[in-house]
Amino acid sequence: MIKYLYVILLGLLLSGCQPAEVVEIEASPKAQKRTVLKVGTLYGPQIYVNNSQGETGFDYEMANRFADYLGVSLEMIPFTDRKQLFKALKDNDIDIIAAGIAKTPGRGEQFKMGPTLYKVNQVLVYREGTPEPKDIGTLSGEITVMSNSSSVNTLTQLQKDYPELLWNQVNDKDNEELFALIAKGELNYTISDSNSLLINQRFLPELRAGMILEEKIEVVWLLPPKNSDKLMSQLLAFWHNEQRAGTLEHLNEKYFGHVKRFDYVDTRAFIRAIDNVLPAYRSLFETYSGELDWRKLAAASYQESHWNPNARSKTGVRGMMMLTQPTASYVGVSDRTDAEQSIRGGAIYLKDMIERLPESISDSQRIWFALAAYNIGMGHVEDARRLAVSMDMDPDAWRDVKKVLPLLQQRKYYKQTRYGYARGSQAVHYVDSIRRYYDTLVWVDNQTKKMEVIEAPVEILADKVDANDNIKQSLASDSKTNNTLKPKLGAGQP
Repeated sequence: MIKYLYVILLGLLLSGCQPAEVVEIEASPKAQKRTVLKVGTLYGPQIYVNNSQGETGFDYEMANRFADYLGVSLEMIPFTDRKQLFKALKDNDIDIIAAGIAKTPGRGEQFKMGPTLYKVNQVLVYREGTPEPKDIGTLSGEITVMSNSSSVNTLTQLQKDYPELLWNQVNDKDNEELFALIAKGELNYTISDSNSLLINQRFLPELRAGMILEEKIEVVWLLPPKNSDKLMSQLLAFWHNEQRAGTLEHLNEKYFGHVKRFDYVDTRAFIRAIDNVLPAYRSLFETYSGELDWRKLAAASYQESHWNPNARSKTGVRGMMMLTQPTASYVGVSDRTDAEQSIRGGAIYLKDMIERLPESISDSQRIWFALAAYNIGMGHVEDARRLAVSMDMDPDAWRDVKKVLPLLQQRKYYKQTRYGYARGSQAVHYVDSIRRYYDTLVWVDNQTKKMEVIEAPVEILADKVDANDNIKQSLASDSKTNNTLKPKLGAGQP
């Protein structure tokens, strides 16, 4: 509340003996110290997800670090409508938008823009099995994009050179819903940033990247157009610190580094195996994983054997976790082709790798070092870490060690090491593949849980109306309809 200071002059003017004039002076409101950082966001695997594993996402992690830097608590406020998200920032209902938003001239006129998070390409997306689009001016179908997305800006610019170019804008679907419709063949084309497409190809392998429509678009945070100078100054100082600390590079590796390789056949085979093979072994992975996420153990097993208990390599490793005979003896496995023994033994050995790693490696990254050691041996991983130190790189950061591991195949480097030659590039590919399988398992698990939540009330109600077959049929029909009304997972589009 604005306070007023009333100054009343009680004396009479000497010359005219007139009553004193009442002067009203407005005092400045007391500046309130910020206690919470309100961040508007969109759902998306690379932006913000809140599930049974907690809150994750590139933008979430950076926002959490920024809140810590400011010494305040963080409140993530997810939106499903971009128009409402932008309005909330203009109305000062939120402090920042952190949602994988692309930098465009129009947005620059409406908001203040933070420094660059990362850069993406905008690509035309189409379905596997349909002709690859070669010319944006002669497409064989319609382009459908989200309203208020940067795709609209890209298409508007392209229309200057291609006057016949038309597109549909939708308000009721996010980018992942458009991806799903492309994969089903119900839409012809959409436009996406390259990172979002790569991430979603793990779940929808039918998606294909067509021509690049715009290159190296900057992804930024947005701040209010007015009264945000101090926050912008704080953000710039924070960004400088995080760049020096390697945080941006670390998060880029964490969320995007392992998705650059895409194998259509392998991804489809893995999704089929989740439905047809995994159910027979899931309880074993859950039982023996202990504190480790069972899906990481399952992903490692698929990479090793494709969940085949009788798998066998030319080098003699066998079973679900492809154990050598010495390793099997070490972990107490008498029959490597017994699925339960193999999973139990593989879990013990992987945990042993994790425990043997230096304490300087953070908990969030230990699993990737351990998996590399599972593949090529702990000695070679330590050789790579020592090489990283000699090259002024961080031996405790997987993003750096994965760059060094392939050097163990070059004589000029491995001759400096204790354990010599190793197929380091194979270990990097091995870990990246497991990370992709793990991400897909998490996505499928979350989809299943969300559909259970949607369908449960229908099933409960159906049980209560056994006497009325017509009502039961109606409920069953509604349940099928609900299957298409999945909760929105992500915006994905800058």
